[in-house]
Amino acid sequence: MAKKDWYGTVITLKQNRTFYHSLTAMVIPIAFQNLMTALVSASDAIMLGFLEQDALSAVSLAGQVTFVFNLCVTVLVQGTTMLAAQYWGKGERDTVERILALVLRYMTVVAVIFLAGTLFFPNWIMSLLTNESALVSRGAAYLRIAGFSYVPLGLSQMYLCIMKNSGKTAKSTVIGSSSMLLNLCLNTIFIFGFLGLPALGIQGAALATVLATGTQFVWTMMEAGKSDSIKIRFSNIMSVDKKIRQDFNRYTLPVVGNYFFWGGGVTIFSVIIGHLGNDAVAANSLANIVRNVLGCVSKGVGTAGAILVGNELGKNQIRLAKKYAKHATALAGIIGVITCFILLLIRPPILYFSNLTDTATAYLSGMLFISSYYAIAGSINNMVIGGIFCAGGKSKFGCICDGIVLWLIVIPTASLAAFHFHLPVLAVYFIICLDECIKVPVVFWYYRKYTWAQNLTK
Repeated sequence: MAKKDWYGTVITLKQNRTFYHSLTAMVIPIAFQNLMTALVSASDAIMLGFLEQDALSAVSLAGQVTFVFNLCVTVLVQGTTMLAAQYWGKGERDTVERILALVLRYMTVVAVIFLAGTLFFPNWIMSLLTNESALVSRGAAYLRIAGFSYVPLGLSQMYLCIMKNSGKTAKSTVIGSSSMLLNLCLNTIFIFGFLGLPALGIQGAALATVLATGTQFVWTMMEAGKSDSIKIRFSNIMSVDKKIRQDFNRYTLPVVGNYFFWGGGVTIFSVIIGHLGNDAVAANSLANIVRNVLGCVSKGVGTAGAILVGNELGKNQIRLAKKYAKHATALAGIIGVITCFILLLIRPPILYFSNLTDTATAYLSGMLFISSYYAIAGSINNMVIGGIFCAGGKSKFGCICDGIVLWLIVIPTASLAAFHFHLPVLAVYFIICLDECIKVPVVFWYYRKYTWAQNLTK
């Protein structure tokens, strides 16, 4: 081997080791935090499921409001990561603080709107999700209390995002995961009435969420006050940098469209299932919990990949960013396959311990099997659409892709299958889970164009 080739190989191996070392260091804490978040949602449904199936179904449907709120949080997190990762890679700490000020301002407005909606219109919101009166009243009771968690949750998530992008991923995970653990403990105490407290059921689950998110908010504000942390400067909040706002809006608005189409589509799927009966709702609730818990690693890889690729793009290391993106995409595919096999392996014990009616258990069995192939496509799309494309400012692709696939293909087909042709529940669920698979070929075509490999800080 020529000296030049040998030297190039050594550099490549060093870069690969650096990438996987950095990725692992970020993925483990991020995936753990995602897992804790998923477990909290699971604990609400599972613990309430021990009380009665209606309680499980009601909280699952009411959770769609929190799901939509979390979409808004994710949009702002994506926009923050796009710019903060590149500016942090470039070494511009002051600009990162200005980005934080802007997203805190936006998040406050969104959180207050959701709080007002859940306080004043909970019954109307629930009636959009189901026509079962028992589920409407119980879900509304949950929303009236849980709505108070939106402001502290949203603001703390914005700061935790900045921590991940400024070299404090582990500390961010400690804060977020501790809040989730507290939520799990409080769920147990309030739902079942331990430590001499009355059993509050659905209201107890909502109260646990409020107290846990409030604790997380206080902790993040304490962290922001430390000398080595990114500062929350009220001068920046009151007078937002015009160029930062323009750049943020430019790259984030397509993300809004993307998550509007995708999140709106997922909510419509819940509405479709919600009108197919209580058994279908209960089975879908548990299937989503399993899918969310097992998807934590793929989501963690997607988040970490976006930060690492964004850092290199901000340094103008375009070739290295492309290489990192290639490794991250391959890893996402492998994780998707592993997740698929794990889901199939744990399917029998989940069915055994599900505590559902016979009809709901049959639905759950089929839904878990269908979800196995969904895991592979979802893992790849999490990395490429939600990670790599956004890191390079190409968030518009996801918006267009979801707009076409979800709203022009999958939703009309699923609606016709459910309400016109009256196909079986599992046939409708199969159609609903086709969206990620349809997107994969188009995603790879656009990825190979490499238009996403650009420096946004120039």
